[in-house]
Amino acid sequence: MSVTLKDVAEAAQVSISTASRALGGGGLASAQTQQRLTRIARELGYRPNPIARGLKTGQSRLIGLLIHNLTNASFQVIAEVVQARLKALDYQMLLCIAGDDPQQERDTLATLADHRVDGLIVVPTGKNGAQLTALDAGDVPIVCMIRRDEDTNLETVLADDPQGAYVGTRYLIGLGHRRIALVVGRQDTTSGRERLAGYNRALREAGIAPDEALIHIGHFEPETGAVACRKLLDLAERPSAIFVANHESVLGVLQVTAERGLTIPDDLSLLCYEDTPWFAWHRPAISIVDSGARDLANLAVDRLLHRIEARAVRADGAREYRVGARLVTRDSCRALPACEPKA
Repeated sequence: MSVTLKDVAEAAQVSISTASRALGGGGLASAQTQQRLTRIARELGYRPNPIARGLKTGQSRLIGLLIHNLTNASFQVIAEVVQARLKALDYQMLLCIAGDDPQQERDTLATLADHRVDGLIVVPTGKNGAQLTALDAGDVPIVCMIRRDEDTNLETVLADDPQGAYVGTRYLIGLGHRRIALVVGRQDTTSGRERLAGYNRALREAGIAPDEALIHIGHFEPETGAVACRKLLDLAERPSAIFVANHESVLGVLQVTAERGLTIPDDLSLLCYEDTPWFAWHRPAISIVDSGARDLANLAVDRLLHRIEARAVRADGAREYRVGARLVTRDSCRALPACEPKA
């Protein structure tokens, strides 16, 4: 049987109310009593009930982080940063994976609300805006990140995806590439739309007409990259470079290029969106547009803690924050012969 607060109080020969004050850290018990009760509780294996404590204090010290998957390296970094930040402030993070599925997201949000979380950081599917708005308008502050939910007016932290895709595409154009393929996420997502817009802007400024055959839009999964890469390589005039702006699709693209016996960058230049450690270890090391996952996570935590600690009510016209993207050049993209410097 689990050890109760009554068990601790009896072992310490104090009242339950004294044990509760000492273990609650409210400063109402002497330091000596608090140390003794803490030692006895530890020896007995007592663990406080966070739900009961939350009912009493109005704070559960629980924060929900709802993301789509852990395949995406940015989500891994975000989870690590959020957990470390919250732990340092005596919060516990509840990590939830919704698989970019609206029903799973809906059910998970309800469960987190039932557990009386003090706040939520959410990568939204964009399909449950009414539920998110209701929670935020109540007593569960919410910060969205990575994606904007168009049906809400929630505080949102985004990467500068239009500029990131623009810079990446301009880099390939500067290397002499004219047939640049793009593998990008769904257009009902913020990142999917904005990365496509940045790509098109770079082509337009360079006087390159967009070719629909070079643009592949799909779900955030490796299979999208595999299907797209096969179609691109089967074109009569295949691309000289592929910009994979749907991070989860990178594995599929690499699988197909290996199956076809293509050498990167000699046969095909490859640029990817969002970083992961093995991109630098890969041979050749893969050039990327870094969306700043660590900065996104830190800013999202800052904004959520501000809402919680200041008891700040979201005002109409909630702010949107952007974290800059940056190009990191490695070895997976090469200049076409006509653009290589003469000896």
